[in-house]
Amino acid sequence: MRSFRFLGCSAALLLGLVSASSSFAQETKIKFQLDWRFEGPAALFLVAKSKGYFAQEKLDVTIDAGNGSGNAVNRVASGTYDMGFADMAALMEFAANNTDAPSKPVGVMMVYNDTPAAIFSLKKSGIKKPADLVGKKLGAPVFDAGRRGYPIFAKANGLDASKTAWTSMDPPLRETMLARGDVDAITGFYFTSLLNLNARGVKDEDISVMMFPDYGVKLYGNAIIASEAMVKQKPEAIKGFLRAFAKASKDVMANPEAAIKVLKERDGLVDEKLELRRLKLAITSAIATPHAKSEGYGQVFLPRLTLMASQVSDAYGTKTRVNADKIWNGSFLPSKAELDVFPK
Repeated sequence: MRSFRFLGCSAALLLGLVSASSSFAQETKIKFQLDWRFEGPAALFLVAKSKGYFAQEKLDVTIDAGNGSGNAVNRVASGTYDMGFADMAALMEFAANNTDAPSKPVGVMMVYNDTPAAIFSLKKSGIKKPADLVGKKLGAPVFDAGRRGYPIFAKANGLDASKTAWTSMDPPLRETMLARGDVDAITGFYFTSLLNLNARGVKDEDISVMMFPDYGVKLYGNAIIASEAMVKQKPEAIKGFLRAFAKASKDVMANPEAAIKVLKERDGLVDEKLELRRLKLAITSAIATPHAKSEGYGQVFLPRLTLMASQVSDAYGTKTRVNADKIWNGSFLPSKAELDVFPK
C-alpha cells in the first residue's frame, strides 16, 4: 500500500510539474518599443500591462521607451524588438527604401487615426493661415514628422514647399528657438510642442496652431507595428496583444486620470498634471477623432492609406513607390465589439 501511495503521489507531482511546465510554455514573451519617452500616450500600453490584460492573454510584455518612430521601425525590423509603436509614414519610408531587407515590419492596428503634426507660430508674428508662411523661416529637427510631411501640407494649401527655408535643431531646442524668435514657425506633434511652449512661458492664447488634418492633410499617424517573424510565427500572440490593448484603450479613455497614475508608477519623475493634459490632447486630436469614429478604432480605410502611400513616396523621395498593401495587415484586429472603445 505504501508503494502504491508513493507511486500515486509521484504521479500526481509529475502531472503537476508537467501542467505547470505546459502553462509556462504557453506564455509568449514580447519586447515592445515605444516611439518616445514615457509620456501621457504611453499609458495606453502601460495600463494593459498594469491591469494584467497582457497576462490574461498569456503574454509577458516588456515595454521600453524610444527615441523616434524611425528608430522604432528599425529596431523591430532588425529583430531587436518584436513589436512597436511608430508613425505610419516612417514605416512606409522604411519599406520603400529597404526592399531587400530580410524582415519588413507591418502595421497591425491604427492608434493615431489622424496625424498629430502641426505648425506652431506666435500670434505676434501674424501667421494665421498657410499662405502667411511664405517668406518665413521654419524650424524643426530634420527627422520631424511634420517637417518631412510639410510638402504634403504645402501642396494641399497651394504653397511651393521648395521655397521654404528651414532651420534644423535638436528636439530640445525647437520650442526654445520659436519662443525667442530665432524662427518664425516650427513643426511638431500637437500635444508635444504646445506643452513645451507652455513650459517655456508661452501661453496658449499667444500661440497660433495649424493642425495638418484641419488643412487638408489626411495622413494617418502612429500605429502598432509587428515584425515579420511575429506575423509568420506568432499570429495568435499579436491577436492577444491587440485584444489587451483595445481593453486598456477603453479604460484609458474612460478614466485618463487613473491611467496617468499607472504612468507615474512606471516613471516616478513624470509630472502628473502635465502628462494628463498631454494624454487628453492626444485623445482629442489624434485618437478619438471623427475619422477614427467613422473608420473604426484600430482600422484603416484602404483608399486613404493608398493616398498616403503615394504622398509619402513623393514627399520623402523614396527609392521605390510605397505599396499600401505591403505595409498593413488588419487580420489580427479584435472584433468590432472589442474595438468599441470610445466613451458614449
